Amino acid sequence: MPFLLRVELPDVPGSLGRLATAIGHAGGDIEAIEIVEKRLDGTALDDVLLDVDPGVMPDSVVSACNQLDGVRVVWISRYASGGLVLDLEAVEELTASPAEALDRLVDVLPATFRVDWAARVHRAHGILRATGAAPAELEFVEIENPTRLEVEGDAETLYAAARCDGNTIVIVARRGGPEFLDSEIARLGHLAGLATSIART
Repeated sequence: MPFLLRVELPDVPGSLGRLATAIGHAGGDIEAIEIVEKRLDGTALDDVLLDVDPGVMPDSVVSACNQLDGVRVVWISRYASGGLVLDLEAVEELTASPAEALDRLVDVLPATFRVDWAARVHRAHGILRATGAAPAELEFVEIENPTRLEVEGDAETLYAAARCDGNTIVIVARRGGPEFLDSEIARLGHLAGLATSIART
């Protein structure tokens, strides 16, 4: 079963190698790694997509990583999306059919941001497009800039949104974490803006 591991580690040569070795010794097999954020304090946050050997508990991989100097596992969860999609791949998907760019944006957001679902919501018409796990109803939220959202009555799910235009926003959600990073919020805004521009061409 694939797992997604978000890990904080020193942003120095050799860190990824030591991490990969520790994961391998613990029974994990790395399928993909993406740098999510590089920080000014000399650390980086990486998403690691991995599979574990039969009978291996993911806790043993977490323990092996946490024993490394300067390494901290921020979050781990089962991950069934089939792979990591980089922003460049998402942009290629948006430009493949400009007339469908806004629908394709919604479709690629879950794999690009490792979220459970995504939706595009119109001020008057409600949900225009959503992935399978999205709720049947979502309210439009007035926002100017990409942001985290607080949703009353749902403490388990983390939400973020970006504006496409004055009447449409995209919303993404993660159940149980990890928290949306500032860099992820900015990327969401860039992709939403790009999709909107492409759709107008």
